Amino acid sequence: MAGVPRLLFRTLIALAIAAVATWGLGLFWVAIGGGDLPLHGWIAMGLGVTGTVGLTWGLMALAFKSNREGWDDQVDNSLDPGRTGTDDEY
Repeated sequence: MAGVPRLLFRTLIALAIAAVATWGLGLFWVAIGGGDLPLHGWIAMGLGVTGTVGLTWGLMALAFKSNREGWDDQVDNSLDPGRTGTDDEY
């Protein structure tokens, strides 16, 4: 149960980053002459930024988990073309 507050905190941080990025992109849109962004534009941009941040967060978490648990070391690369079967080259 101790991980729930940490997850909630990280989720709130990710949402705050998405909100700031959305606001900044909206200002940039107006600055380049794009006109006022309608409500549907704000919603779409917010969902896009939140989805991108969430996907990035999830993929990085999987990469760290894989590295920490040694899943990368368990892959058999002996059939990979161009490999001699030894890891001394790398």
